[in-house]
Amino acid sequence: MFDLIIRQANLPDGRKGIDIAIAGGKIAEVAPRIAAEAGEEIDATGRLVTPPFIDPHFHMDATLSLGLPRMNRSGTLLEGIALWGELRPSLTVDALVSRALKYCDLAVTQGLLAVRTHVDTSDPRLVTVEAMLEVKRRVAPYLDLQLVAFPQDGYYRAQDGVAALNRALDMGVDIVGGIPHFERTMEEGRASVQALCRIAADRGLPVDMHCDETDDPLSRHVETLAAETIRFGLQGRVAGSHLTSMHSMDNYYVSKLIPLMAEAGMNVIPNPLINIMLQGRHDTYPKRRGMTRVKEMMAAGLNVSFGHDCVMDPWYSMGSGDMLEVGHMAIHVAQMAGLDEKSAIFQALTTNSARTMGLEDYGLDRGCNADLVICQARDAAEALRLKAVKLVVIRRGKVIARTAPRLGQLFLDTRPAAIDPSIGFAPEY
Repeated sequence: MFDLIIRQANLPDGRKGIDIAIAGGKIAEVAPRIAAEAGEEIDATGRLVTPPFIDPHFHMDATLSLGLPRMNRSGTLLEGIALWGELRPSLTVDALVSRALKYCDLAVTQGLLAVRTHVDTSDPRLVTVEAMLEVKRRVAPYLDLQLVAFPQDGYYRAQDGVAALNRALDMGVDIVGGIPHFERTMEEGRASVQALCRIAADRGLPVDMHCDETDDPLSRHVETLAAETIRFGLQGRVAGSHLTSMHSMDNYYVSKLIPLMAEAGMNVIPNPLINIMLQGRHDTYPKRRGMTRVKEMMAAGLNVSFGHDCVMDPWYSMGSGDMLEVGHMAIHVAQMAGLDEKSAIFQALTTNSARTMGLEDYGLDRGCNADLVICQARDAAEALRLKAVKLVVIRRGKVIARTAPRLGQLFLDTRPAAIDPSIGFAPEY
């Protein structure tokens, strides 16, 4: 007898009418019409059942701080950084923990059960680190949280930045971060990449750097990051986030750069919502939109995953905690509207992101953790189109969140009383 069986599920790989049996917090069987009983059964009724959504790039120490100390009037990256610098001296552990826990509550209802967050280490008090370590402890039963030591003001540029980052790692932060394009000079940016990769190699930690988040085609720190990854034997343990300068680079240079990144086994994390919001601000028309070369990197075999980055903070006044919103935008800005391309986008929100974060036992195979989301959609493409409601969220075989389906009521004599957008309008693929 199983603990739980989900019946009549459609899976992201296209299989339909599948049952998923769960025992002891693990997936025990995946097959059509499992002839067994369970303590609980959930009928998915032909809805999409997916492993949980994963956000490999976020800033939880800043989330929900929109309007503190004032609004970002220009909506630009630089004003956002300036505002965060104004807010930082007044940050307290209690306030940081409170906002982060509220966001984690939201994330769980959106089927988002793993997050990698960058934690600012530029304030030597390191209240952000103390707070996020506490949040990680509290949410551990229901959400996997990874922490990146992130020198927001620059590893070399910030006063005491080098010492503060090392203390953050000593306190228990998981990953080495950086922001080489924000150092004072290109040379200091290059040197920071080398120094931070050496720290990661010495400590046995992964690396995740904000890299070339700029429109400048000559910002090429990703090249250094790839080369240092190979030099220190960090293949598969390094992520380059944003990489927006690549949208402005010369095609010939990129034709050499992407193979180098592939040789380094780099993970790549574009952030579609905020990248297209903040980049191209110095352009009139034509206006660059700022997202990196997703199609080309996927074609080269690079592991591409998408991050939400920000929700209601000094940099981004929008956001919902819904990774399907991120994927929906990625389809548009990357012009990836083909069926296989939509499937690739969905994987960038799930399996690719799990690979970036090194999550174990993730997926829908027998023996994987019973972490599942039932969406109000029939397949992955439809989920992306509708930014589908997450009807049921399951963690280790237990339901931890439910949301009512989105239904439209009609008051027309000759028409149905209610319309389900995932049934009434979805074409058969």
